[in-house]
Amino acid sequence: MTTTAQQPLNSGFGATSTAEEVIKGIDLTGRVAIVTGGYSGIGLETARVLRAAGAEIVVPARDVERARTALKAVPGAEVEYLDLLDPASIDTFAEKFLASGRPLHLLVNSAGIMATPLKRDARGYETQFATNHLGHFQLTTRLWPALVAAEGARVVALSSRGIRFAGIDFDDLHFEHRAYEPFAAYGQSKTANALFAVELDRRGRAQGIRAFAVHPGLIIDTGLVKHLDTSVLQAAGALDGEGRPVRDPERQMKTVQQGAATGVWCATSPQLAGLGGVYCENVDISPLVTAENEAAWYAGENTPGVLPRAVDPEAAARLWEISERLTA
Repeated sequence: MTTTAQQPLNSGFGATSTAEEVIKGIDLTGRVAIVTGGYSGIGLETARVLRAAGAEIVVPARDVERARTALKAVPGAEVEYLDLLDPASIDTFAEKFLASGRPLHLLVNSAGIMATPLKRDARGYETQFATNHLGHFQLTTRLWPALVAAEGARVVALSSRGIRFAGIDFDDLHFEHRAYEPFAAYGQSKTANALFAVELDRRGRAQGIRAFAVHPGLIIDTGLVKHLDTSVLQAAGALDGEGRPVRDPERQMKTVQQGAATGVWCATSPQLAGLGGVYCENVDISPLVTAENEAAWYAGENTPGVLPRAVDPEAAARLWEISERLTA
C-alpha cells in the first residue's frame, strides 16, 4: 500500500454539504464508533448521524451527566467517563472497552480546546497540546487491539486551518522557554493532529487501520470559542455587528451540520476505501498549499489547502516517537 496523494478526489460534495447528506445511503449496522467530544457541537452531530445510520455509539466524557443529557437526542448512545488530561482515566476507559470484546470500526477524535490561557496538566504539559494531541494519541494507541479487530477501521483526527498559526516546536513543546501565545499553542496542537493521522496511517494500514485529518471549518456556535472575546470574532468576520454568527461556507464559516460533514465522510465514505494519511476539508482531500497560492491561503481568500509541514512524514514520525515517550 502506498501513501495516498494529497490531492482532491472531486468527491461531488462541497463546503455546503451536511453530515446527513454525505452519509446518505450508508448502512453502519454492526459497526462500533467512539466519538470523543460527542456530546456537544460537531461531535454531537457526528454521533447523531452515525447512530442514525445504525452504528453503536460510545461517547467518552469528562462531564458524564452533561453528556447523558445532551445525548438524549441520540437514543442508545453509551457514555463513559474519560478526561483527556488524565492518563489514568484514558487507560481505564480503554481497558473497559477492550474488555467488552467489541471491535472498533470508527474512532472520531473530535474533542478539543482552543486558544486557552496558559495552563499545565499534572505532568507539566501545556494543556492544548496535552488535550488535543497527547490525550487522543494515548487513547488511540491503547485502543489499538480493537481497531485491528475491526479488520478495516478508520480514525479521524479533527485538525483545523489553525495549522496556520504554528508548526511543531520540537525543542519547546510546552512553552517552557518561550513566551506563551494562545493561538500559537492551538496551532501547534492542530498541526500535531494532522501529523498524527499521517504516521498513524503509515503504521496501521497493514493491519487495516486508516487515518484522516480534518479541517471542519469555522463553527463558532460551539463551546470551542468560549475563550475568545466577541471583538476578536467580529474582527475575523465570524460575527456580524449584532453578535450573530456569519454563515459563509465558502469562507469556512459553517453550521454545525456542515462542520461535521467532512469528518463523517472520512469515517464512512466508500470513496476513501484503501486511502488514508491525508488532510481533508470541504468533504474532499485537500490540495497542498504551494508557493504560488500561499499568500492567498494565509489571507483566507477561499483558498483550500494544507501546509506541507502539517503532512510531512518525517515530522510525523518524529512526533509519534516523542508522543510515545510523553505518554509512557
